[in-house]
Amino acid sequence: MSDYYQMLGVTPSASAAEIRKAYALLARERHPDRFTDPAEKRRAETAFQEITAAFNALMNPDRRREYDETRHRPQPRTPEEVATDAFERAQPALEAGQLEEAITLLQTAVHHAPGEAAYHAALGRALGRVPAFAREAVQALERATQLEPRNAAAFAELAIVLARQGLRLRAQKALETALRLSPRDARL
Repeated sequence: MSDYYQMLGVTPSASAAEIRKAYALLARERHPDRFTDPAEKRRAETAFQEITAAFNALMNPDRRREYDETRHRPQPRTPEEVATDAFERAQPALEAGQLEEAITLLQTAVHHAPGEAAYHAALGRALGRVPAFAREAVQALERATQLEPRNAAAFAELAIVLARQGLRLRAQKALETALRLSPRDARL
C-alpha cells in the first residue's frame, strides 16, 4: 500500500487545507493534459489517479481514520500470514454481527490456507447462520472433519447444520461421532 501522506508530500498531522493545497499543486504538475507524448501521458494518468485517490481518502474524515489505522498495521506477506490475518479479523466481525464481511474474510483464510481445519470449521459455522448457504456450510464443516478427524466440535456443528437441512440420518451419524470423540462433553 502506498503512503498517501508521502505521496502528497504532507505530514500525517496535516490539516485539510494543507492536504488540499498539496493536492492542487501536484494535480497541476502531473495532470495528463500537460503531456503530449503517449508514454508520458499514460504515466501522468497513473500518477494523477494515485494522488487523487490519496486526496480523496485523506479528505474524508472516516476514510482517513480507517487509513491511519491500517497504515500502522503490519501487512501480511505470505499466504499463511494472509490467512491468519483474515481469520483474526473475521472473529470481531462475527461478534459485531457483520456476517457478510466475516464470511468473506473466512473464505480468504480458507483460500490461502486450505489445510487448516480451524478455518474451514469457522467458515462452516458462519455459513451455517445463513439458510441459503447451508450446503456450503456442510461442505466447509465436512472438510474440517476430514482435516481434523478428532475434532468433536466440528462434528457437532456439522450435525446441527445437517439437522437444520432435514438430513436427520447424516446429522445423527455426525453427532454420534462427536459423542464418541468427546463422551464427557455436556453440550453434546
